[in-house]
Amino acid sequence: MATWGNIMIQDANSSLMEQLTFFHDHTIMILSMITIMVIYIMLSLTKNTLINRYLLEGQTIELIWTMLPAITLIFIALPSLRLLYMIDEINNPAITLKVIGHQWYWSYEYSDFSDTEFDSYMKPTNELKMNDMRLLDVDNRTVLPMNTQTRVVVTAADVLHSWAVPALGIKIDAVPGRLNQGTININRPGVMYGQCSEICGANHSFMPIMIESTTTEHFLKWINTL
Repeated sequence: MATWGNIMIQDANSSLMEQLTFFHDHTIMILSMITIMVIYIMLSLTKNTLINRYLLEGQTIELIWTMLPAITLIFIALPSLRLLYMIDEINNPAITLKVIGHQWYWSYEYSDFSDTEFDSYMKPTNELKMNDMRLLDVDNRTVLPMNTQTRVVVTAADVLHSWAVPALGIKIDAVPGRLNQGTININRPGVMYGQCSEICGANHSFMPIMIESTTTEHFLKWINTL
């Protein structure tokens, strides 16, 4: 976990990210098969003498090389459409988290709890403790309960930002004057890291995201201390 976390490749911690990973592998397999077939055909064409200078047309082969790519695209498009629907679907969220992007930090509001909001800044290097992640740790973690449908509403107060947590398979643009929303359902406890994914200014690299997943009981205790 520590090694993968250091290079920003964390295991999927939501069903949505797992589906995105499966779709990636599915598409890579199809592309690999196409690449191998094309390379084989190119090599075989350079090593044989099967030529016919009187050949003017080949409707059968033209039909085949038109239909095969169309069928291949269907095998890619159908899972893709299903995944897009899953990403867009907001199904009875239990908690709503509002995220506001600033230059250059994040603000969080728990809309279901009164007066529960805080700012989240990156920890300076001289304040890091043992096992803290440089450029990724924050002073106030965002705590969310696991196995709970959570709606994330994202906006910005000044310029364009993008709230992205790769392990949760979520990336939402933060646009001033506009509310964008997404959904997450965290599978297990842990700490997930993310960063702003929109070039938002001089300190764009210094507004990380830190999500801590915990049990519902621990989350309620934490929310009561704010």
